[in-house]
Amino acid sequence: MNTKSQRICLLLAFAVQSCVSTPAGACTGLRLIAADGGVVVGRTMEFGVDVESDVLVVPAGTELTNTLADPSKGMHYQAKYGFVGANVLGMKAVVDGVNEKGLYVGGFYFPGYAEYAKPMPETEERALAPEDYGAWLLANFATVAEVKANYDKVVLVPKPIAEIGGESFPGHFVVHDSSGASVVIEPMDGKLKLFDNPLGVITNSPSFDWHLTNLRNYINLTATNVPPVDAGGIRLTQFGQGTGLHGIPGDFTPPSRFVRAVAYSQAAQKLATADETVPQVFHLMNSFDIPVGAVRDVHEGQVHNDYTVWTSAADLKNMRWLYRTYKDQTIRSVDVRKALDAAAGQPRLIEMDSSQPIQDISTSFK
Repeated sequence: MNTKSQRICLLLAFAVQSCVSTPAGACTGLRLIAADGGVVVGRTMEFGVDVESDVLVVPAGTELTNTLADPSKGMHYQAKYGFVGANVLGMKAVVDGVNEKGLYVGGFYFPGYAEYAKPMPETEERALAPEDYGAWLLANFATVAEVKANYDKVVLVPKPIAEIGGESFPGHFVVHDSSGASVVIEPMDGKLKLFDNPLGVITNSPSFDWHLTNLRNYINLTATNVPPVDAGGIRLTQFGQGTGLHGIPGDFTPPSRFVRAVAYSQAAQKLATADETVPQVFHLMNSFDIPVGAVRDVHEGQVHNDYTVWTSAADLKNMRWLYRTYKDQTIRSVDVRKALDAAAGQPRLIEMDSSQPIQDISTSFK
Protein backbone atom coordinates (compact mmCIF):
# COMPACT_ATOMS: atom_id res chain seq x y z
CA MET A 1 0.00 0.00 0.00
CA ASN A 2 1.48 3.38 -1.01
CA THR A 3 1.68 6.42 1.26
CA LYS A 4 -1.41 8.15 -0.12
CA SER A 5 -3.45 4.95 0.14
CA GLN A 6 -2.35 4.61 3.75
CA ARG A 7 -3.48 8.18 4.45
CA ILE A 8 -6.83 7.53 2.78
CA CYS A 9 -7.38 4.40 4.87
CA LEU A 10 -6.42 6.34 8.00
CA LEU A 11 -8.90 9.09 7.11
CA LEU A 12 -11.68 6.65 6.35
CA ALA A 13 -11.04 4.61 9.45
CA PHE A 14 -11.12 7.73 11.58
CA ALA A 15 -14.30 8.87 9.83
CA VAL A 16 -16.18 5.69 10.61
CA GLN A 17 -14.93 5.55 14.19
CA SER A 18 -16.05 9.19 14.43
CA CYS A 19 -19.61 8.29 13.54
CA VAL A 20 -19.74 6.22 16.71
CA SER A 21 -17.62 8.01 19.26
CA THR A 22 -16.08 11.24 18.03
CA PRO A 23 -17.38 14.68 17.00
CA ALA A 24 -15.30 14.61 13.80
CA GLY A 25 -16.19 16.79 10.87
CA ALA A 26 -17.59 19.61 13.01
CA CYS A 27 -18.19 21.82 9.96
CA THR A 28 -20.29 24.99 10.01
CA GLY A 29 -21.81 26.89 7.09
CA LEU A 30 -23.64 30.22 6.80
CA ARG A 31 -24.68 32.79 4.20
CA LEU A 32 -24.79 36.60 3.98
CA ILE A 33 -26.45 38.73 1.29
CA ALA A 34 -25.02 42.17 0.48
CA ALA A 35 -27.10 45.24 -0.31
CA ASP A 36 -26.23 44.79 -4.00
CA GLY A 37 -27.76 41.31 -3.87
CA GLY A 38 -24.42 39.53 -3.85
CA VAL A 39 -24.50 36.21 -2.01
CA VAL A 40 -21.44 35.11 -0.02
CA VAL A 41 -21.31 31.68 1.61
CA GLY A 42 -18.84 30.73 4.35
CA ARG A 43 -17.90 27.33 5.78
CA THR A 44 -15.32 25.63 7.94
CA MET A 45 -13.86 22.19 7.27
CA GLU A 46 -13.04 20.28 10.44
CA PHE A 47 -11.58 16.82 10.74
CA GLY A 48 -9.33 14.76 12.97
CA VAL A 49 -6.52 14.54 10.40
CA ASP A 50 -5.28 16.83 7.65
CA VAL A 51 -7.55 16.00 4.69
CA GLU A 52 -4.87 17.36 2.31
CA SER A 53 -7.38 19.18 0.13
CA ASP A 54 -6.56 20.62 -3.26
CA VAL A 55 -8.65 22.90 -5.46
CA LEU A 56 -10.27 20.79 -8.17
CA VAL A 57 -11.03 22.58 -11.48
CA VAL A 58 -13.48 20.64 -13.68
CA PRO A 59 -14.42 22.22 -17.06
CA ALA A 60 -17.77 21.72 -18.76
CA GLY A 61 -17.77 18.67 -21.01
CA THR A 62 -15.68 16.57 -18.61
CA GLU A 63 -16.77 12.93 -18.50
CA LEU A 64 -17.57 12.06 -14.89
CA THR A 65 -18.30 8.73 -13.28
CA ASN A 66 -19.17 7.40 -9.88
CA THR A 67 -16.60 6.22 -7.34
CA LEU A 68 -18.45 3.06 -6.35
CA ALA A 69 -16.51 -0.15 -5.82
CA ASP A 70 -17.74 -1.23 -9.28
CA PRO A 71 -18.10 1.97 -11.37
CA SER A 72 -19.88 0.03 -14.11
CA LYS A 73 -22.84 -0.30 -11.73
CA GLY A 74 -23.42 3.40 -11.30
CA MET A 75 -24.03 6.69 -13.05
CA HIS A 76 -21.81 8.11 -15.81
CA TYR A 77 -22.43 11.60 -17.14
CA GLN A 78 -20.88 14.63 -18.83
CA ALA A 79 -20.57 17.91 -16.95
CA LYS A 80 -22.98 20.51 -18.35
CA TYR A 81 -21.30 23.23 -16.28
CA GLY A 82 -17.72 23.68 -15.16
CA PHE A 83 -17.00 23.98 -11.46
CA VAL A 84 -14.26 24.71 -8.93
CA GLY A 85 -13.99 23.40 -5.38
CA ALA A 86 -12.07 21.55 -2.70
CA ASN A 87 -11.51 17.81 -2.74
CA VAL A 88 -9.94 15.53 -0.11
CA LEU A 89 -6.82 13.36 -0.46
CA GLY A 90 -6.84 13.49 -4.24
CA MET A 91 -10.34 12.07 -4.53
CA LYS A 92 -12.79 13.27 -7.18
CA ALA A 93 -15.26 14.15 -4.46
CA VAL A 94 -16.00 17.89 -4.12
CA VAL A 95 -16.82 18.80 -0.53
CA ASP A 96 -17.21 22.54 -1.18
CA GLY A 97 -17.53 24.20 -4.58
CA VAL A 98 -19.07 26.67 -7.01
CA ASN A 99 -20.01 26.20 -10.65
CA GLU A 100 -19.85 28.67 -13.53
CA LYS A 101 -23.51 29.63 -13.04
CA GLY A 102 -23.07 30.63 -9.40
CA LEU A 103 -24.45 27.48 -7.78
CA TYR A 104 -22.74 26.50 -4.53
CA VAL A 105 -22.77 23.02 -2.95
CA GLY A 106 -21.26 22.05 0.41
CA GLY A 107 -21.07 18.57 1.88
CA PHE A 108 -21.23 18.29 5.69
CA TYR A 109 -20.91 15.37 8.10
CA PHE A 110 -24.23 13.83 9.16
CA PRO A 111 -23.24 10.91 11.43
CA GLY A 112 -25.86 8.70 12.99
CA TYR A 113 -28.60 9.97 10.68
CA ALA A 114 -27.50 9.43 7.07
CA GLU A 115 -29.20 6.34 5.67
CA TYR A 116 -28.72 5.43 2.02
CA ALA A 117 -30.75 3.39 -0.44
CA LYS A 118 -30.06 -0.29 -0.94
CA PRO A 119 -28.32 -1.03 -4.28
CA MET A 120 -30.91 -2.43 -6.71
CA PRO A 121 -30.45 -3.59 -10.33
CA GLU A 122 -33.27 -1.33 -11.51
CA THR A 123 -31.63 1.80 -10.08
CA GLU A 124 -27.92 1.11 -10.67
CA GLU A 125 -27.76 3.41 -13.73
CA ARG A 126 -28.71 6.28 -11.41
CA ALA A 127 -26.51 5.23 -8.48
CA LEU A 128 -23.80 7.39 -6.93
CA ALA A 129 -21.62 7.06 -3.86
CA PRO A 130 -22.54 9.70 -1.25
CA GLU A 131 -19.31 11.63 -1.87
CA ASP A 132 -20.18 11.88 -5.62
CA TYR A 133 -23.37 13.87 -5.03
CA GLY A 134 -21.83 17.34 -4.74
CA ALA A 135 -20.02 17.07 -8.08
CA TRP A 136 -23.22 15.80 -9.74
CA LEU A 137 -25.19 18.82 -8.52
CA LEU A 138 -22.50 21.30 -9.57
CA ALA A 139 -22.04 19.68 -12.97
CA ASN A 140 -25.72 19.66 -13.88
CA PHE A 141 -27.66 22.56 -12.37
CA ALA A 142 -27.56 26.36 -12.41
CA THR A 143 -30.10 27.30 -9.75
CA VAL A 144 -31.68 26.03 -6.56
CA ALA A 145 -35.00 25.82 -8.45
CA GLU A 146 -33.40 23.34 -10.86
CA VAL A 147 -31.95 21.37 -7.96
CA LYS A 148 -35.37 21.18 -6.27
CA ALA A 149 -36.83 19.74 -9.47
CA ASN A 150 -34.09 17.13 -9.92
CA TYR A 151 -32.31 16.41 -6.61
CA ASP A 152 -33.79 12.94 -6.19
CA LYS A 153 -33.25 11.71 -9.76
CA VAL A 154 -30.13 9.92 -8.54
CA VAL A 155 -29.86 7.25 -5.88
CA LEU A 156 -27.19 7.49 -3.18
CA VAL A 157 -26.04 4.04 -2.16
CA PRO A 158 -23.50 2.91 0.44
CA LYS A 159 -19.92 2.61 -0.74
CA PRO A 160 -18.43 -0.34 1.14
CA ILE A 161 -14.82 0.08 2.26
CA ALA A 162 -13.31 -3.27 3.25
CA GLU A 163 -10.58 -1.72 5.40
CA ILE A 164 -13.17 -0.10 7.66
CA GLY A 165 -15.76 -2.85 7.87
CA GLY A 166 -17.89 -1.87 4.91
CA GLU A 167 -18.96 1.48 6.29
CA SER A 168 -19.92 4.51 4.16
CA PHE A 169 -19.44 8.24 4.52
CA PRO A 170 -22.36 9.95 6.31
CA GLY A 171 -23.19 13.28 4.69
CA HIS A 172 -25.83 15.90 4.03
CA PHE A 173 -25.66 18.85 1.65
CA VAL A 174 -26.45 22.54 1.47
CA VAL A 175 -27.09 24.27 -1.86
CA HIS A 176 -27.14 28.04 -2.46
CA ASP A 177 -27.48 30.06 -5.65
CA SER A 178 -26.75 33.62 -6.68
CA SER A 179 -30.38 34.72 -6.02
CA GLY A 180 -30.05 33.85 -2.32
CA ALA A 181 -32.20 30.72 -2.54
CA SER A 182 -31.00 27.83 -0.38
CA VAL A 183 -31.94 24.23 0.42
CA VAL A 184 -30.60 21.38 2.54
CA ILE A 185 -30.68 17.80 1.22
CA GLU A 186 -30.46 14.88 3.65
CA PRO A 187 -30.38 11.12 2.99
CA MET A 188 -32.81 9.59 5.47
CA ASP A 189 -34.67 6.28 5.42
CA GLY A 190 -33.03 5.45 2.10
CA LYS A 191 -34.42 8.54 0.35
CA LEU A 192 -33.25 12.09 -0.25
CA LYS A 193 -35.25 14.64 1.74
CA LEU A 194 -35.18 18.34 0.84
CA PHE A 195 -35.73 21.31 3.16
CA ASP A 196 -35.93 24.98 2.27
CA ASN A 197 -33.22 26.87 4.14
CA PRO A 198 -34.30 30.50 4.53
CA LEU A 199 -31.63 31.15 7.20
CA GLY A 200 -28.78 29.86 5.01
CA VAL A 201 -27.16 27.94 7.90
CA ILE A 202 -26.04 24.32 8.27
CA THR A 203 -23.96 22.28 10.72
CA ASN A 204 -24.17 18.54 11.36
CA SER A 205 -26.46 16.06 13.14
CA PRO A 206 -29.28 15.82 14.00
CA SER A 207 -31.64 16.51 11.09
CA PHE A 208 -32.10 20.01 9.70
CA ASP A 209 -35.73 20.32 10.81
CA TRP A 210 -34.65 19.48 14.39
CA HIS A 211 -32.17 22.37 14.34
CA LEU A 212 -34.90 24.76 13.18
CA THR A 213 -37.16 23.62 16.01
CA ASN A 214 -34.33 23.97 18.54
CA LEU A 215 -34.01 27.68 17.67
CA ARG A 216 -37.22 28.25 19.62
CA ASN A 217 -35.20 27.71 22.80
CA TYR A 218 -33.20 30.85 22.01
CA ILE A 219 -35.77 33.41 20.85
CA ASN A 220 -34.67 35.69 23.70
CA LEU A 221 -31.28 36.27 22.10
CA THR A 222 -30.59 39.64 20.51
CA ALA A 223 -27.55 41.59 19.41
CA THR A 224 -28.90 44.63 21.28
CA ASN A 225 -27.63 45.12 24.82
CA VAL A 226 -30.15 44.75 27.63
CA PRO A 227 -31.18 48.14 29.08
CA PRO A 228 -30.66 48.94 32.79
CA VAL A 229 -33.36 47.86 35.23
CA ASP A 230 -34.46 49.16 38.63
CA ALA A 231 -34.84 46.62 41.42
CA GLY A 232 -35.61 47.56 45.04
CA GLY A 233 -34.40 51.08 44.48
CA ILE A 234 -31.13 49.90 42.96
CA ARG A 235 -30.32 50.62 39.33
CA LEU A 236 -28.69 47.57 37.74
CA THR A 237 -26.58 48.13 34.67
CA GLN A 238 -24.54 45.77 32.48
CA PHE A 239 -20.90 45.07 33.28
CA GLY A 240 -19.98 45.39 29.62
CA GLN A 241 -21.01 44.69 26.03
CA GLY A 242 -22.90 41.61 24.88
CA THR A 243 -25.74 41.25 27.37
CA GLY A 244 -28.28 40.67 24.60
CA LEU A 245 -26.53 37.42 23.66
CA HIS A 246 -26.05 36.27 27.25
CA GLY A 247 -26.79 32.56 27.28
CA ILE A 248 -25.87 31.83 23.67
CA PRO A 249 -24.30 28.33 23.59
CA GLY A 250 -20.55 28.54 23.15
CA ASP A 251 -19.47 24.92 22.75
CA PHE A 252 -18.56 23.16 19.49
CA THR A 253 -21.48 20.71 19.30
CA PRO A 254 -23.58 20.93 16.10
CA PRO A 255 -26.72 22.28 17.83
CA SER A 256 -24.73 25.03 19.57
CA ARG A 257 -22.86 25.99 16.42
CA PHE A 258 -26.15 26.12 14.51
CA VAL A 259 -27.62 28.56 17.04
CA ARG A 260 -24.50 30.75 16.94
CA ALA A 261 -24.38 30.72 13.13
CA VAL A 262 -28.00 31.86 12.94
CA ALA A 263 -27.50 34.54 15.61
CA TYR A 264 -24.33 35.97 14.08
CA SER A 265 -25.47 35.85 10.45
CA GLN A 266 -28.82 37.45 11.29
CA ALA A 267 -27.12 40.18 13.33
CA ALA A 268 -24.40 40.90 10.73
CA GLN A 269 -24.45 44.40 9.28
CA LYS A 270 -25.61 44.37 5.66
CA LEU A 271 -22.69 45.77 3.66
CA ALA A 272 -22.94 47.45 0.27
CA THR A 273 -21.25 44.89 -1.96
CA ALA A 274 -20.22 41.26 -2.16
CA ASP A 275 -16.59 42.41 -2.21
CA GLU A 276 -17.04 43.99 1.21
CA THR A 277 -19.01 41.00 2.48
CA VAL A 278 -16.27 38.43 1.80
CA PRO A 279 -14.00 39.69 4.66
CA GLN A 280 -17.08 39.96 6.85
CA VAL A 281 -17.88 36.29 6.24
CA PHE A 282 -14.34 35.26 7.15
CA HIS A 283 -14.67 37.26 10.38
CA LEU A 284 -17.91 35.44 11.20
CA MET A 285 -16.27 32.09 10.51
CA ASN A 286 -13.59 32.96 13.09
CA SER A 287 -16.27 32.25 15.70
CA PHE A 288 -16.31 28.59 14.64
CA ASP A 289 -12.56 28.06 14.31
CA ILE A 290 -11.43 25.02 16.34
CA PRO A 291 -7.76 25.02 17.41
CA VAL A 292 -5.93 21.73 17.84
CA GLY A 293 -6.61 20.42 21.34
CA ALA A 294 -9.97 22.10 21.98
CA VAL A 295 -12.00 19.10 20.75
CA ARG A 296 -10.54 15.64 21.23
CA ASP A 297 -11.40 12.00 21.64
CA VAL A 298 -9.33 9.09 22.94
CA HIS A 299 -9.84 5.84 21.06
CA GLU A 300 -7.80 2.72 21.80
CA GLY A 301 -5.19 4.83 23.53
CA GLN A 302 -4.80 7.31 20.68
CA VAL A 303 -5.82 10.97 20.94
CA HIS A 304 -7.73 12.36 17.95
CA ASN A 305 -8.07 16.14 17.72
CA ASP A 306 -10.86 17.60 15.62
CA TYR A 307 -9.72 20.97 14.25
CA THR A 308 -10.41 23.49 11.49
CA VAL A 309 -8.31 22.29 8.55
CA TRP A 310 -9.48 25.11 6.27
CA THR A 311 -12.11 27.82 5.95
CA SER A 312 -13.71 28.93 2.68
CA ALA A 313 -15.95 31.65 1.27
CA ALA A 314 -17.84 31.52 -2.00
CA ASP A 315 -18.69 34.84 -3.68
CA LEU A 316 -21.60 33.91 -5.95
CA LYS A 317 -21.84 37.38 -7.52
CA ASN A 318 -18.22 37.76 -8.60
CA MET A 319 -17.72 34.02 -9.13
CA ARG A 320 -14.84 33.48 -6.69
CA TRP A 321 -14.01 30.63 -4.33
CA LEU A 322 -11.69 31.77 -1.53
CA TYR A 323 -9.99 29.91 1.28
CA ARG A 324 -7.41 29.94 4.08
CA THR A 325 -5.85 26.97 5.84
CA TYR A 326 -4.83 26.05 9.37
CA LYS A 327 -1.18 26.58 8.48
CA ASP A 328 -1.68 29.72 6.40
CA GLN A 329 -4.25 32.38 7.32
CA THR A 330 -3.61 34.27 4.08
CA ILE A 331 -6.86 34.41 2.09
CA ARG A 332 -6.41 33.05 -1.44
CA SER A 333 -8.90 33.48 -4.26
CA VAL A 334 -9.76 31.33 -7.28
CA ASP A 335 -11.68 33.12 -10.03
CA VAL A 336 -14.04 30.42 -11.26
CA ARG A 337 -14.27 31.60 -14.89
CA LYS A 338 -10.55 32.33 -15.16
CA ALA A 339 -9.60 28.95 -13.71
CA LEU A 340 -11.97 27.09 -16.04
CA ASP A 341 -10.62 28.96 -19.07
CA ALA A 342 -7.03 28.25 -18.04
CA ALA A 343 -7.81 24.55 -17.59
CA ALA A 344 -8.33 24.34 -21.37
CA GLY A 345 -10.91 21.57 -21.19
CA GLN A 346 -8.97 19.30 -18.83
CA PRO A 347 -9.59 18.69 -15.12
CA ARG A 348 -6.80 20.35 -13.14
CA LEU A 349 -5.62 20.68 -9.53
CA ILE A 350 -4.37 23.74 -7.63
CA GLU A 351 -2.40 23.02 -4.47
CA MET A 352 -4.02 24.45 -1.34
CA ASP A 353 -1.46 23.60 1.33
CA SER A 354 1.12 26.24 2.20
CA SER A 355 2.84 27.80 5.18
CA GLN A 356 2.59 31.40 6.31
CA PRO A 357 5.76 33.37 7.07
CA ILE A 358 5.65 35.87 9.91
CA GLN A 359 6.67 39.29 8.66
CA ASP A 360 9.14 41.24 10.79
CA ILE A 361 8.24 44.96 10.77
CA SER A 362 10.46 46.01 13.69
CA THR A 363 12.14 48.78 11.68
CA SER A 364 9.31 49.61 9.28
CA PHE A 365 8.72 53.10 10.68
CA LYS A 366 6.30 55.56 9.07
